[in-house]
Amino acid sequence: MRAWWKQEVQNVVGKARLPRFEWENPYLPGLATVRPSDTAKGQNPGLATQILRDSSQSQATAAPAQGTPAPSAPVGSTSAAVAAIGTPERKKEIYTYTAPWLVYGMSCFLEEYANKVQIVQLDEENSTFVQKASFDHPYPTTKIMWLPSEATDKPDLLGTTGDYMRIWEVTSNGSVRQKCTLNNSKNTEFCAPLTSFDWNRTDPNIIGTSSIDTTCTIWDLETQCAKTQLIAHDKEVFDMAFASGTHIFASVGADGSVRMFDLRNLEHSTIIYESKNYVPLLRLNWNKQDPNYLAAIMMDSPVAIVLDVRMPSMPVVQLMGHSACINSLDWAPHSSCHIATAGDDKQAFIWDLRPMPKEIEDPLLAYNAEVEINQLCWSSLQPDWIALAFDQTMQILRV
Repeated sequence: MRAWWKQEVQNVVGKARLPRFEWENPYLPGLATVRPSDTAKGQNPGLATQILRDSSQSQATAAPAQGTPAPSAPVGSTSAAVAAIGTPERKKEIYTYTAPWLVYGMSCFLEEYANKVQIVQLDEENSTFVQKASFDHPYPTTKIMWLPSEATDKPDLLGTTGDYMRIWEVTSNGSVRQKCTLNNSKNTEFCAPLTSFDWNRTDPNIIGTSSIDTTCTIWDLETQCAKTQLIAHDKEVFDMAFASGTHIFASVGADGSVRMFDLRNLEHSTIIYESKNYVPLLRLNWNKQDPNYLAAIMMDSPVAIVLDVRMPSMPVVQLMGHSACINSLDWAPHSSCHIATAGDDKQAFIWDLRPMPKEIEDPLLAYNAEVEINQLCWSSLQPDWIALAFDQTMQILRV
């Protein structure tokens, strides 16, 4: 166990609770993202930085569902999800990068049109992050994500959302060029801002976006055309995410609902949860090992909810260890039983969900940051690393 992660053996009452932080790439999403090609070639993680935007995250409040089976842990993953991998004595356990702006999803947040995105890479020998590239971005990005592919023959592609969905390519000489802009409103000079997007991990040619105009759009990256656009919610859609496979995705929005869709039959959708008093739901995240489970957070709420799509309407469990609103959450990439949360209480927690559906009072591990945490992400290719973003700082921690 790392020195900065402390085991939660005492009651968490009175502790600060974590704000939300996301790594947008499954490799090192959100604040810091590991470039697939770098990892596959044995290089150090690469990170994409962006300007920070103000955001309140939350969780839904409801009684835990009874009789729901807990997700099964993959072989060898029960303790591995919270245990260090490798030899901690020989390697540094925490690396910090300070940006010249507030950091969000590894982008800057400036209240003006001109914003920037940085790509940084870890120089482990010198224990520093090195800027590899930087490019201008119109408006702050609401999300940033690397192409989720382990293939080394594919280009390094980066997706961002803001006014439009944009795809960027990192060239062999390290420069960044805009590959395409995905825009489904070409008959007008105005557009509805995009709140989030997700890259399908099974078929990276599929991208889904969510918008304040109540719609979700599914894109074909190869043709750069919309496959379908549907009215997903009664109000703004704040987030969408694909489950395992190519057909199922879910979304959350200002109407306080979690809705699930099947691309093979878009005439119907399933409302799997509605928050009390229809408090807006801001973010959701699918379990990467067991697609029956997903988690979500509500606006201005210190609670994260875990849902079982087989038993809709009621959360399986509520994670109530934070003392301020949660800003980000991410499932462990190698375990179905562990999830991380972070929030405005300056804390990041790792939870062990194996006791579900019993109440889970305390997190397994905790980390205290200097200020409110805006983003959190668990690396998929290097699951012993978690990234956090707070203020002008991005940190990666060995779990």
